[in-house]
Amino acid sequence: MAIFRSREVVQLSDVELSEQMDKLRMELIQYRGKVSAGGAPENPGRIREIKRTIARMMTEQTKRKQGNESA
Repeated sequence: MAIFRSREVVQLSDVELSEQMDKLRMELIQYRGKVSAGGAPENPGRIREIKRTIARMMTEQTKRKQGNESA
């Protein structure tokens, strides 16, 4: 799964944004499962990047929701 930057997140449609966020959340669950089972993740920085990307997507969803309410 790719890591999205802010400008890439803005370009996604609402449906794509939701789908990508769901995929990233599943990947994060898998990584956390490996760590909690005592295993070492292949790329420890990946967890942090996934969390940040999810936060970017949630921020964009909030911006869009607020924009629709004011219109």
